[in-house]
Amino acid sequence: MTLRTADLPQNNTLPTALDERVILLCGVSKEHEEAGNFDAAHDAIREFWVRVGDSPRLEGLDELARAELLLRAGALSGWIGSARQIAGAQEIAKDLITQSADLFSKLGLIERYTEARTDLAICYWRAGAFDEARIMLDDALEQLGSIESEQRLRLFLNKAAVEKVSNRYQEALRLHRHAAPMFASSSNDALKGKFHNEYAQVLKNIGLAERRDDYVDQALIEFSAASFHFEQSGHKRFQAYVENNQGFLFARIGRFEDAHNHLDRARALFVSLKAKGSVAEVDDTRALAFLGQGQIEEAERVSRQAVKVLEEGDEQTLFAGILTTHGTALARLGRHQDALTTLTRAISLAERAGAPDSGGLAALSVIEELSDVVPLSDLRSYYHRAESMLARSQHAEVQVRLGECARRILAKQSLGDTDFESGFVLGDGSHQPATFSAQAAHSAEPWTSGSLEELVLSYEGDLIRKALEGSGGSVTRAARLLGITHQGLAFIINGRHKTLLSARTPVKTRRRSIIRYR
Repeated sequence: MTLRTADLPQNNTLPTALDERVILLCGVSKEHEEAGNFDAAHDAIREFWVRVGDSPRLEGLDELARAELLLRAGALSGWIGSARQIAGAQEIAKDLITQSADLFSKLGLIERYTEARTDLAICYWRAGAFDEARIMLDDALEQLGSIESEQRLRLFLNKAAVEKVSNRYQEALRLHRHAAPMFASSSNDALKGKFHNEYAQVLKNIGLAERRDDYVDQALIEFSAASFHFEQSGHKRFQAYVENNQGFLFARIGRFEDAHNHLDRARALFVSLKAKGSVAEVDDTRALAFLGQGQIEEAERVSRQAVKVLEEGDEQTLFAGILTTHGTALARLGRHQDALTTLTRAISLAERAGAPDSGGLAALSVIEELSDVVPLSDLRSYYHRAESMLARSQHAEVQVRLGECARRILAKQSLGDTDFESGFVLGDGSHQPATFSAQAAHSAEPWTSGSLEELVLSYEGDLIRKALEGSGGSVTRAARLLGITHQGLAFIINGRHKTLLSARTPVKTRRRSIIRYR
């Protein structure tokens, strides 16, 4: 049975048994929470839990009532802390929800246990700890077994969302397609709206990265479906999320007027809900739109506003992304030192939060926006960090950006940019002189004689040698620097440039399986 506000008796006729009263109020609170109305959700249990950071009043309650109250207080701590950017809120939420999950497990209430684990995973996800979130969601699915319920839908929805924010879009797409029939048969408009919104974002990201117009069109259809279901369920907050997502998509495809219209609606909704963190997310999207329009000063102003808000909270992954936008705007305004400091801070925050993708994208932004002023050795360092942090990304656009950054570094090296003594103040505020030798990178002999074929072969060999030197002998990295496949570069070296075999790292021989196949 779903409890609704209208089902609540007047205060003087509430159940006299304290345990029953708490459980009833927690049910009403959960309903408001799922609608995104966190103030009403809090009001429903306010007499037992005053504010984020306070412990709920558990005296006199049995284990079931305690578990329900701990779960509601924990989940709301996470949501309210995120919306209002309350420092430390996610850790508080984790502690309360963990206590709740332990009680539900002790009572043998599997569905309630899996709900608590799902809410706990969301807290880890907000903090950027994606691997921990995956483990918890997988554990909850395993515990749920063959039980068919809305908890299974929530689990699939959140598993796909974690893969999406980790840039593992193909895995997220697989999960959405697998779960689509289950959501289609659900009568829960709120859950269906969340599914269509998440599905649309995955389609949007793949469509933009791979230039798949069919995916972009389908994303717009899914966003419309999400809006319909959220309107049906009266979920104002989630309607605002959809508006923000549509604004981002329209900005990316160059329909800036449509983008700003959607962002205006999203921001107004979030302001009415007093959701500071979400307002900052919309401002970040608008800053990206301004960057696309070439309105750099407006982009810097709006993103600076978002940074100021997010500094107050503890959502490090989100904050790292917003810092990256601000750093990009600063770089394009020619404020190079401020830009490097901001982008370096974004990388550090993402690393501490355990969100390598966010840090990797910030490192790529350093190369894309500041390659003319950052020393070559530092650019190589940023590239290696980006390559390492984005190793698990399935986003096609990320791979393209890695390749473009690699070629940018190689071009800088080939032009002899290793020969200057100017120093540059690093992101941590320290001053470090450039660490380049005076030797020009393009050390091939002048082309004074020889056939065209010989000259091309010589130039090709020189480029490959420099790429191998720049990648520490790694053929895989050198191939990326040159914009070709690992297999292609290995074939060229073995066939046309055997003298370069000593410049590459030794080939690792694959161990042959001891298992025979008939």
